[in-house]
Amino acid sequence: MKESMTHRLRLIICLLALAQSMAVFSGCGKEESSSTAPAALEVNALRITKKDVPVEMEFVGQTKGSIDAEIRARVEGVVNAIHFKEGTEVKEGQPLYSIDPAPFQAKVAEAQGKLAEAETQLVKAVSDLKRIQPLVKMKAMSERDLDRAVAQEGAARGSVDAAMANVEAAKIELGYCEISSPITGIIGLTKAKVGEFVGRPPNPVVLNTVSKLDPIHVIFSISERDYLYFTRLRQKQLDAGETPVKRKLRLFLADGSEYPESGQVTSLERAVDPTTGTIPVEAAFPNVHQLVRPGQFAKIQTEADTIKDAIVVPKRALRELQGQYQAVVIKPDNTAEPRTVTLGSVIGEDQVVESGLSEDEVIALDGLQRLKAGMPVTAKFTG
Repeated sequence: MKESMTHRLRLIICLLALAQSMAVFSGCGKEESSSTAPAALEVNALRITKKDVPVEMEFVGQTKGSIDAEIRARVEGVVNAIHFKEGTEVKEGQPLYSIDPAPFQAKVAEAQGKLAEAETQLVKAVSDLKRIQPLVKMKAMSERDLDRAVAQEGAARGSVDAAMANVEAAKIELGYCEISSPITGIIGLTKAKVGEFVGRPPNPVVLNTVSKLDPIHVIFSISERDYLYFTRLRQKQLDAGETPVKRKLRLFLADGSEYPESGQVTSLERAVDPTTGTIPVEAAFPNVHQLVRPGQFAKIQTEADTIKDAIVVPKRALRELQGQYQAVVIKPDNTAEPRTVTLGSVIGEDQVVESGLSEDEVIALDGLQRLKAGMPVTAKFTG
């Protein structure tokens, strides 16, 4: 019995020793596993080089005719006839609208009648004056009678002049019944049809618009900051003895296509709009084939300057963190180093970096959110 107890005690001690040995070996395995280095993350990378890059500025505007002449009804009346086809070219001086002339012909006749009456009164006044003058010399009539005759003659002449002016005014109004095109250009859709009363609101006053399309003009606005930039750049050129060259403008249409002709700025508004902080600018583009019509969307681009030896990286190589931008540099020891950068101009899909990166450094192009400081990285260059 005593030997059996001794045997059991030895067995328990052996089992406890075995369990302790397994725990020790298990702990060593975990320590060895935890000390194994993580696998390097492979990312697309770019080696930074310096280059000269043009700085493009972009503005949004709208097209208009180089001349947009409104066709107005300058007298009230009913439209009798329309002498053009809508949307076609009309020539300078070509008849466009006819307004019923009858009321204005009557005004001319009335004014001419009053003129004839005034001329008759003038003839009588002149005759009376001629008759009175010798009688006054003979003391047959008083000086007062002579003064009265002279005044009547002067008043009669004034009445004739006024009547003549009324006749001219009536003829001018009659002439307004025939409305002609002031320029050669494309005429739009009419806002008044035959038989409609025009010339007094709420009826149409502006009947149509004729636009000169070659050249076509574009109205766009630039910020006050951009205005100062261009003005200072121009002054810098003048101070250096250079002749400022008018910048060529590129026009992009609503479908994204680039207009084949380049343009130039023709005029600048005198003041900054205080509500928007912008200045309206007008530019002209050749439009021989009349591809561009007034009212179209227009995007204007121009080369503002050239940055020498600039560091340019793709936008996708940057990440934003709390209002700051970072690039991930792959160091020579193939570890990641997030670095804060200062950005400059945007060049299409690329970004100018003013500080934070140096030439010949390697940056990651993807996987930016996973890359942490000190993480091993394998750079994969893609041409």
